[in-house]
Amino acid sequence: MRSKPLILTALLLAAFLVNLDTTLVNVALPAMVRELHATTTQLQWVVDSFNLVFAALLLTFGSLSDRFGRKGMLLAGLAVFGTASLVGGFTTSPAQLIAARSVMGLGAAMTFPATLSLISNVFTERRERARAIGLWGAIAGVAIAMGPIVGGWLLEHFSWASIFIAMAPVAAAAIILAALVIPTSKDENAPAPDIPGLVLSSATMALLVFTIIEAPTYGWAAARSLAGFAASAVLLAAFIMRERFAAHPMLDVRLFRNMRFSAASGAVTVSFFTLFGFIFLITQYFQFVRGYGPLSTGVRLLPVALSVGAGSVAGTQIAVRAGTKLVVTTGLVATAGFYAWVAATTSTTLSYGVIAAQMVIYGLGIGLTSAPATESIMGAVSRRKAGVGSAVNDSTRLIGGTLGVAVIGSVYASVYGSHLTATMPAAVPGRVAAVAHQSVGAAYLAAGKIAALGHPALAQALQHAAAHAFLRGLTVGAIVAGAVAAAGALLAVLFLPAQPAPPAEPARPAQPEAQPTQAEAHAVAAD
Repeated sequence: MRSKPLILTALLLAAFLVNLDTTLVNVALPAMVRELHATTTQLQWVVDSFNLVFAALLLTFGSLSDRFGRKGMLLAGLAVFGTASLVGGFTTSPAQLIAARSVMGLGAAMTFPATLSLISNVFTERRERARAIGLWGAIAGVAIAMGPIVGGWLLEHFSWASIFIAMAPVAAAAIILAALVIPTSKDENAPAPDIPGLVLSSATMALLVFTIIEAPTYGWAAARSLAGFAASAVLLAAFIMRERFAAHPMLDVRLFRNMRFSAASGAVTVSFFTLFGFIFLITQYFQFVRGYGPLSTGVRLLPVALSVGAGSVAGTQIAVRAGTKLVVTTGLVATAGFYAWVAATTSTTLSYGVIAAQMVIYGLGIGLTSAPATESIMGAVSRRKAGVGSAVNDSTRLIGGTLGVAVIGSVYASVYGSHLTATMPAAVPGRVAAVAHQSVGAAYLAAGKIAALGHPALAQALQHAAAHAFLRGLTVGAIVAGAVAAAGALLAVLFLPAQPAPPAEPARPAQPEAQPTQAEAHAVAAD
């Protein structure tokens, strides 16, 4: 029998690789501007092409892995991901890099659902499954927070291409380990693939995520955005109707009647909404307002990484004993409290000790929310459909994270722009003022150019105005994120069950019944 710790190690390595990439690439964007001459729009699609393909194909490959084999899908996904990452490191234009990132998203969609579904099929007893999912959640949170650290270190020693090339040997190591230790696993009685369901789910996710990504640029109330959301709703309704009446649906939509599945999915969405919104704002705060470099910024995010790991591992274990409702609600309350604390205290001179304490509270909140909620989701689906259940969990994470960056980013940008307009020195030239309104980083660069032209006082005044406009946007963004977390906590209290429903007691038979055979007993246990 294969060693379960080795199996878990292989699955955690694969999950770490995919999660690391979600934040690793961001620190290299300025270098891509210098060396690839990428525009702002191209930089956006270097990041978003990965997320778009990843989101669109999660349910498809989660379902296909159940039918054709989870181990094979994992190995194929890692090979695609690693190869595309290596190719990305040798690209010479933004268009080539965007194409490579899209293929990386394909590999991630093949890989990520298989990691969690294999955990559910290898670790079948709830306590050991909760422990394994806790470690899986810890690795995911740590990887997301470690991305800026790893990327910053690579950029200090090598070119931007190193962040892609370095992923290839890690993917190769994960392939070798997974091939050696992970057992084969699939639904032996799976029906033919639900092709209409696969197409509709992919189209729904692709259009929804695309619309969310583009909404901050064109406006949330713009005709283009409203049309995108409306079309997404129509596609979702068509998908639900198809799955309700299909003989062998890809996703049994009746699962959403189970609050351990649907309420937990909502908690995961809220958790990642706040997480990606936090990373979007805090990296700018550290690099522009506080003047830290990429590596220094990443190191200062370590309190989040470590506390997410601790919260994830502890949270799933506590949830088994004290109930998922209590743990998830506590995590969301801690998250809301963190944002309230940030909104009340953030300044240009706030002690890093206070910031570190805030990040510990936040990391614990994320860990206590996402990992126990994930355990709840996976416990609500049968092991035969673990790939689809894992894909739903992964989709909620991705949609929540994409929404977090889009919504909080939009709120921040609106407040930053309006406050900067009101406080910018009148002597700043119009063209420079327009550049400063793009972002706090652009404002700092503009201030540097003004100083170089012999106007240090004006440059300092512009930098001061930009910093305070950023802090105002950060404060309002924190209030929005905290309100979302507080609403999530309320919903968890109202709808998330504490424990799985106990099995119904069978009616006492009037006459003695024959005992099931050993084969029948095994069949029932397996189901």
